[in-house]
Amino acid sequence: MNDPQIATVALTAHQIDIDRGKVALRHTKNDEVKQFADQMVHDHQAGKQEALDLAKKLGVKPEESDTTKSLKADAAKVSKRLAKEKGAAFDKDYIDTEVAYHQAVIDAVKNVLVPGARNELLKTLLQNAVPTLEGHLQHAKMVQAQIGSKTAAAK
Repeated sequence: MNDPQIATVALTAHQIDIDRGKVALRHTKNDEVKQFADQMVHDHQAGKQEALDLAKKLGVKPEESDTTKSLKADAAKVSKRLAKEKGAAFDKDYIDTEVAYHQAVIDAVKNVLVPGARNELLKTLLQNAVPTLEGHLQHAKMVQAQIGSKTAAAK
């Protein structure tokens, strides 16, 4: 992948989490899930803006790749699935999805995007996103554990 494609992967990944967080905010009644979803919307909007600002500064136009097409297709499948769920089932699926998604994004950033980036500013932007993504992963796992124990207690 070239730098415009790598930047577009980052923008796409941010947008997916913004959209998914907004869906969760509309659907959940769970305070922990609400707080997590709100953080996803806020943090990923900021990350998306940083990526857009860098692309503008570098004069880079977004460029689709197989990776962005795959991300969008997977996100569409998840959105359809989540739209059919309610209550605790929605919360569990959303959080489980977020745990897996953040782990996959962290792995992709570290193992594919950063090594593939040629531009140092793009590389730095990606590297700087990792601690935030890792924080999101830990937060999602914490909510996942809370939901799991509540679901078990309810049975």
